[in-house]
Amino acid sequence: MRTLNHIVRQTSVGLLLLTFVTAPISAQNEPWFRRVADSVMMRWKDYPGAEPGRSQRWSYEQGVVLKGMEQVWRATNDSKYFNYIQRTIDAMVKDDGTIRTFALEDYNLDNILLGRILLLLYKTTKIEKYRKAADLLREQLRTHPRTSEGGFWHKKIYPTQMWLDGLYMAEPFYAEYAAMFHEDSDFDDIAKQFILIERHTRDAKTGLLYHGWDESRKQRWADPNTGHSPNFWGRAMGWYAMALVDTLDYFPKTHPKRAGLIAILKRLAAAVAKYQDDQSGLWYEVLDRAGAKGNYLEASASSMFVYALAKGTHRNYLPASHMQVAEKGYRGILKQFVETRADGRVDFKGTVSVGGLGGNPYRDGSYEYYLSERVVTNDPKGVGAFLLAATEMETAKASRKK
Repeated sequence: MRTLNHIVRQTSVGLLLLTFVTAPISAQNEPWFRRVADSVMMRWKDYPGAEPGRSQRWSYEQGVVLKGMEQVWRATNDSKYFNYIQRTIDAMVKDDGTIRTFALEDYNLDNILLGRILLLLYKTTKIEKYRKAADLLREQLRTHPRTSEGGFWHKKIYPTQMWLDGLYMAEPFYAEYAAMFHEDSDFDDIAKQFILIERHTRDAKTGLLYHGWDESRKQRWADPNTGHSPNFWGRAMGWYAMALVDTLDYFPKTHPKRAGLIAILKRLAAAVAKYQDDQSGLWYEVLDRAGAKGNYLEASASSMFVYALAKGTHRNYLPASHMQVAEKGYRGILKQFVETRADGRVDFKGTVSVGGLGGNPYRDGSYEYYLSERVVTNDPKGVGAFLLAATEMETAKASRKK
């Protein structure tokens, strides 16, 4: 695969632009994952999520899109998707492995996600700068601040807090790195992260997981007795679900904690299926408040659940019945959130722009807070999650037809 890198470096700027300008005009019978991936390269020619006047930064939003693009590349074997991935990373990673805009001392789990793309590029090209950059991210985890039980803080600016989001940001990279470089003892720590946050955020009645947990109970959003936040945010559970199925790809089959992680996934999948909207097949922004004033069906969480349920079923972690839940959800996504323009480009609608806890201005985790955030079209988090879901669903469907 060195030839892919060589081609990218040797191709003229004009030819690169031609590649990205013509890419999205796909035939209407192309699979959705390819049509959306081509639209990504048209919409964000320079890097995922590019906006006028805004410089590129090392971002988890890029990581979600590039993981989706990776799956499209694997499904199609079309080098233009790999080239787009590599070009994005090369703009951020210097030859010595340092990463532009990244600061280890920020101790932000969001910054770890793109490490998965570094590992992809290193495995495929053997170029050392990708390994060195991945080592830098692994070094952050070695000294990252933790709760008294050993759970990673979500960020240094959010002390003593674990968020569901952070599991997707860090654990699949942590597991893949451990598997690649034979750091076998790390799998105990990886399992611990999933176990701790489920223990502190799972609601026994619904089976759903609260967005975050504050060990100190000092945050205004934290329950004074349990420390968990007050609501079940869809995308937070989506991050956690995807983290489980992706981490299991690298988790040793003989490890004593593997069965426990699969049990967590089964509990989560049962709760997700329970709160699927019967009519649309989708999931709400606040999962357990269907029909409440202002609540709405949300695209990124729905895509994440479809991906996790489908992959969990395909890997035999989940009962086959969960595939019906995924299929119903995928039909709902295509009907409600996917829209094709006259020129063939595809828009992905209905993603909430952000969701968090604390900070300034303060986010109190209330039902009203989650509904106050903007809902947008072509948000990178939604687009990336859809690429993952669509590739998982459509490649499996194609293989069954053979």
